[in-house]
Amino acid sequence: MKLFVGLGNPGSKYAQNRHNIGFMALDQIASDHGFAPFKGKFQGALTEGRLGREKVLLLKPETFMNLSGQSVGEALRFYKLTPEDVVVFHDELDLKPGKLKYKMGGGHAGHNGLRSIHQHIGEAYGRVRMGVGHPGRKDLVSHYVLHDFHKMDQDWLDDMLRGISDGAAHLAEGDTAKFSNAVAMRLNPPRPSTGKGNPNAKAKPDAKTDKPKTKPEPVPAPTEDTRSAMQKLMDKFS
Repeated sequence: MKLFVGLGNPGSKYAQNRHNIGFMALDQIASDHGFAPFKGKFQGALTEGRLGREKVLLLKPETFMNLSGQSVGEALRFYKLTPEDVVVFHDELDLKPGKLKYKMGGGHAGHNGLRSIHQHIGEAYGRVRMGVGHPGRKDLVSHYVLHDFHKMDQDWLDDMLRGISDGAAHLAEGDTAKFSNAVAMRLNPPRPSTGKGNPNAKAKPDAKTDKPKTKPEPVPAPTEDTRSAMQKLMDKFS
């Protein structure tokens, strides 16, 4: 069993904030994969379902961001899970908007939600770092993350959330490479082939129809007849 945790703040006031991108990720997974409706439990909103071969719990702590660890710790102890069974989805200032990286363990880098989780379960859990960009100055960070995404962000945000949902089963099964690839396919889809070849390229001979033809044997030139008229007449009746 895996525990996926999305970080954010409860209430409609914060629903579209950059800080709530973790909530958005879990909502997308729950909607696309047929999870039951979220219900109040462990100081948060919880639902469960299956992703691939794994049973997965989706938890959105409703304690506000800086107390998220209380909710995560309760769920972890109740289901007798280990920190390695936990994956946290959160906003990441150090990644450009539309960039995503998976990380296992490490510090909290000043993120209040991660700091709280560290205090309750330690640091040995997975994180899906969802880039939202940086405002440029430290004193602007709080206002920035508690502000809604701009309209110009909606395309990459939708692609990222759908990509996370596409790869959620891989993540639940521990294949982080396939998970990251699924997200990348949404954010940077391969360009379709035009079906047109290079007009300057030489056509390759077909193995069946374009074999070089054998040259015909040269026809020898006729030799000059040097016989006399009398000799020709004698040869005719001989």
